[in-house]
Amino acid sequence: MGITAIAMLLVAARMAAQERVGTLVVAHGADSVWNARVEAIAHTAATGGPVAVTFLMGPGATARPFQIQVRQLRDAGATRVVVVPLLVSSHSGHFEQIRWLARQTDSLDEMMRHHLHEGGIDRADPELPLALAPAMDDAPEIAAVLADRARTLLAGDAAERHALFLVAHGPNSPEEHAQWMRALRSLADSVRWAVGFRDARSGVVRDDAPAPVRAEAVLGVRDLIALQAAATGAEVIVVPVAISHGGFTDRTLRADLAGLPVRYDAEPLLPHDQVVRWIERQVREAASR
Repeated sequence: MGITAIAMLLVAARMAAQERVGTLVVAHGADSVWNARVEAIAHTAATGGPVAVTFLMGPGATARPFQIQVRQLRDAGATRVVVVPLLVSSHSGHFEQIRWLARQTDSLDEMMRHHLHEGGIDRADPELPLALAPAMDDAPEIAAVLADRARTLLAGDAAERHALFLVAHGPNSPEEHAQWMRALRSLADSVRWAVGFRDARSGVVRDDAPAPVRAEAVLGVRDLIALQAAATGAEVIVVPVAISHGGFTDRTLRADLAGLPVRYDAEPLLPHDQVVRWIERQVREAASR
């Protein structure tokens, strides 16, 4: 190896040693209990640098807005920040809000921007480089969490006797709906083969959509589950694809599933060690780009 090449390697190594990557986990936000689960999982991740958490809605968002958390990471020695969206899907208005905050796009729906500014949330100092990771989508770590949740609901029963159904919140727009369904189908297939279910399906209830759209989505989910139960002659194992406990998992979905032959206990993705592993991988991969 020539002297020039060695010198270049030494410079690269020195620059890498000087770089310190901070991590900003961004979640939807809800009440203090919901937020605390996000805080706990984020600060468990071994990212090699400072970690902060912010939210897009609720008291957690106004108390620690995006731009202030980025500034705190900079003050803690971060030379660049990886923004990790703790969201189920990369195809949603909330993900677009994060893209805009992280300066990955200059385009954001006026209503979504208004919601941010109303809560005192704004873009961060442009001088600190930000890298944006994708949301959970069909990540293998998330499939592993769902497989564990499904095994718990089986309670020792043979998986091949049962069907699996993954249910999620879902978006409003048809285009985003198609993207959600691709990821959910991939997750359902992964869990089916990992656990050994006879069948696996997925669906969304489009919880924020206009009432007629939501009613149609719920009816579609109920019809699929009823068909699975009829085909297997056994209760369907229903697992929510949701970040944390809240009204959606604990009340809304219970009401949507009422009267169906299902096993459902509203257990969300958090807490689970695989979510920690997912955050760590997101930081490694985004930091290397």
